[in-house]
Amino acid sequence: MGKTELLHIENLTISFGKKDPRNVVEDISLVVHPNEVLGIVGESGSGKSVTSMAIMGLLPKEQSHIAGSIQFEGKELLSLTNHQFQKLRGNDIAMIFQEPMSALNPSMTCGVQVAELLRLHRSMSASEAKKETLSLFEKVKLPRPNEIFKSYPHQISGGQMQRVMIAMAISCKPKLLIADEPTTALDVTVQKEVLLLLKELQQETGMSLIFISHDLALVSEIAERVVVMYQGRIEESGSVFEIFKLPKSSYTKALLASRPTLDVRLKELPTIASIADKTFKPQEITPQQRAFRHKSMYTHAPLLEVQNLKKYYYQNAKLFGKADVVRAVDEVSFSVFEGETVGLVGESGCGKSTLGKTIMQLIKPTDGKVLFKGKDITLLKSKEIRQLRKDIQIVFQDPYSSLNPRITIGAAILEPMKVHRIGTSEVGRKSKVKELLNRVGLDESYYDRYPHELSGGQRQRVGIARTIALEPKLVICDESVSALDISVQAQVLNLLNELKEDFGFTYIFISHDLAVVKYMSDQLIVMNQGKIEEIGDADEIYAHPNQSYTKKLIEAIPKGK
Repeated sequence: MGKTELLHIENLTISFGKKDPRNVVEDISLVVHPNEVLGIVGESGSGKSVTSMAIMGLLPKEQSHIAGSIQFEGKELLSLTNHQFQKLRGNDIAMIFQEPMSALNPSMTCGVQVAELLRLHRSMSASEAKKETLSLFEKVKLPRPNEIFKSYPHQISGGQMQRVMIAMAISCKPKLLIADEPTTALDVTVQKEVLLLLKELQQETGMSLIFISHDLALVSEIAERVVVMYQGRIEESGSVFEIFKLPKSSYTKALLASRPTLDVRLKELPTIASIADKTFKPQEITPQQRAFRHKSMYTHAPLLEVQNLKKYYYQNAKLFGKADVVRAVDEVSFSVFEGETVGLVGESGCGKSTLGKTIMQLIKPTDGKVLFKGKDITLLKSKEIRQLRKDIQIVFQDPYSSLNPRITIGAAILEPMKVHRIGTSEVGRKSKVKELLNRVGLDESYYDRYPHELSGGQRQRVGIARTIALEPKLVICDESVSALDISVQAQVLNLLNELKEDFGFTYIFISHDLAVVKYMSDQLIVMNQGKIEEIGDADEIYAHPNQSYTKKLIEAIPKGK
């Protein structure tokens, strides 16, 4: 190990399982220098998080087998005892996890959790630890540090929780900080803030940073060198410039290409498979083709009209006082035409999901109208709403929680078909379900599998198959690709567009990812604090945003170097 190396990993192989061990990381070697930011990029299952857990000594000893070497400042980490690792963890090497809600203790206030760490590792008194915690909260730019000190994790936003985690991670001034997907669940603007904060803290303290993500464009914003991982191996590594401008591996090229671009509209997105077998041929949709399609689409009456829709919630109601009003959806009006995709974009808490659920009549509006095929569906009785469900369907963000873990995939798709009397016989319905599975890129063998046996992308395909089984007129996609890897996301977006062509679907596409929304949408609605901030043609809004809020959202998109 060279003098200028802080961390040196050599021929690291990690396998799990006693009877039939399977390698999840295979023969990888990498180096992190002092005061350096290394990006590790790869999709789910590529081994990037397992590698970081091995560095931290967090892999279960009974179930895992680790071969090779991990040296930190010349010291072999794989030979350390649990007690020795505890001293190292937090002090010299710290970690920020992907999901701050599961990493923070819900029964303790945020301030106490950070202060406890300071007392344990830096032997501070209670008052010193509190003072230092407040100073750390200011350093990570948390608003109202005193208030957040006394708040529980569930009382603050995702972005604020992530900042508490960062404060905790840097509290003992570590030499190496590992950030594992620290911005995946965050809005594009909050993501940018967290990236800038990490960059600032790294430069200020001189610590080294390993930044792990499945998004290459994001990694390019912060890292100096990049390692690309695929199926447990290092596919390629180099400087940000080399990886972005001169990628050697077809996998890296596919990762770069499968994210929608903001300047060109493609008929379909490239996927890893289509680039690997050289079948991908980019077909651009010209502005003229788009204008022609819109002209014919917008001459008909709208399929859906939302008129002055409001959904208010009341909280902190007092016996004789006024309750606080939360205007989740506030005076929202727009139309959706048959065959159109309307993109609905905005940060968390802007009201976009509430709007989707109100259109579906999953929640009742406070005021306003929702006209579907000219009929106000807010006035329907519950039996009529059940019948309406066939025509208006929703694809949720998390397919796992919307599938019953106890029933097979086939039964999950069959169930709504029975309820809405689609098909005349059980045999006919089963055959239709198998046809639908093929249609969404899954073969018939999936019919008898259970949700836990499928990957996130496969479960999302099942959710889409279940939706199209009812042949709806309008499909609301609520953050339906935000939890997916970039290449799986490209496959699902291509599938949604194909199905739109084949079945004549109309989509309301809800997401906080502006690049994805622009790629999918004809018309774009930007929401902020329950209101429509801006509405119009998607390309026009991206090229010439009128509102400063929209400009801020567009500027926050990671562009890639």
